[in-house]
Amino acid sequence: MIERDLLQQVRARLGAQPAVVLLGPRQVGKTTLARRVAALASPEAVFLDLESARDRARLANPELFFSRYRDRLIVLDEVQAMPGLFAVLRPEIDADRRPGRFLLLGSASGPLLKQSAESLAGRVAYLELRPLLVGEVPDGETTTLWLRGGFPPSYTAGSDDDSMMWRQDLIATLLTRDLPQLGVTIPAATLRRFWGMTAHLHGQLFNASQLGLALGGLAHTTVGRYLDLLVDAMLLRSLPPMLPNLAKRLTKSPKVYVRDSGLLHTLLGIGSHDELLGHPVAGASWEGFIIEQIIARAPQLATCGFYRTAAGAEVDCVVEAPGRTIAFEIKLSGAPKPRRGFYSACEDLGVSHAYVVGLVDEPYPLTESVEVIGPSHLRAALGG
Repeated sequence: MIERDLLQQVRARLGAQPAVVLLGPRQVGKTTLARRVAALASPEAVFLDLESARDRARLANPELFFSRYRDRLIVLDEVQAMPGLFAVLRPEIDADRRPGRFLLLGSASGPLLKQSAESLAGRVAYLELRPLLVGEVPDGETTTLWLRGGFPPSYTAGSDDDSMMWRQDLIATLLTRDLPQLGVTIPAATLRRFWGMTAHLHGQLFNASQLGLALGGLAHTTVGRYLDLLVDAMLLRSLPPMLPNLAKRLTKSPKVYVRDSGLLHTLLGIGSHDELLGHPVAGASWEGFIIEQIIARAPQLATCGFYRTAAGAEVDCVVEAPGRTIAFEIKLSGAPKPRRGFYSACEDLGVSHAYVVGLVDEPYPLTESVEVIGPSHLRAALGG
């Protein structure tokens, strides 16, 4: 059902805008989804892979190419490989503002969004394709999804060992080929070490100065740049603190997570479910896994963050949507109970709904204002 929803979302955006940008990390399924969209287009869509020398050659004169195919959907895969195209797309779209002309696929959010925002303002819609979510896999497979992560080849691998090897290869490819293609000049070994250290600090407050010392005395500005690079590549999540207008001492540093739980476990050398449950990172890993589910299901225009005060009030994830604030406490437990600070935080924030997310099959009330739910109930909790 979710795949069909995504297909419908892309087609709906194409029906309203001349261009749609579909963002997502490598190997998440952007090309597969785009080919399905292209197959449904009428007349037949033109599909170009901009990492292919042959397809790049077809765009030697992009103005002429685009004008020749104005009657067809043009799909440009890995568009960040030819950033100069954005300057060409703007006058071409202005010459024919018909909806559904371009579908652009990209593997880097920051640079790609900056280019498209500057060149295609008011002419483009954005969608992010994330790794597989709970609800996209069979019932009872949540723990497998948590262990292996949501990249389809990793999740569907024949064994945990095969899945681990695929993720190891993906990490190597990202560091040695894909990130350099995005203009990253940091040595792969340095970035691998930084990424590995963030995995060990998964779910903790980001302290650039301390991390810089651990990396051999790097300046905090350099460490911050490393973080931004991996956030832009959709590999790390920097979760901001919620800062309501309260007279309280609030945490102001973000919490950092490896976005895909499977990549987190590979960076930490965790290859099986038993190893995961026995590892000190298990609780933080589950927290990050659920936070990705929450953010993916959050309503449009919602903002997501965490809340923590010096007095101990804390919420793992807060979703602020128009007209409501939803609080989530996340526990790796079949009988989860929130800390006292959760109730204080909910009072501070004036939440409309509060949930504790644990390993439960059926939701049940914990108090009059707090409900215990499992991962499969998040969509309903968020109104999706």
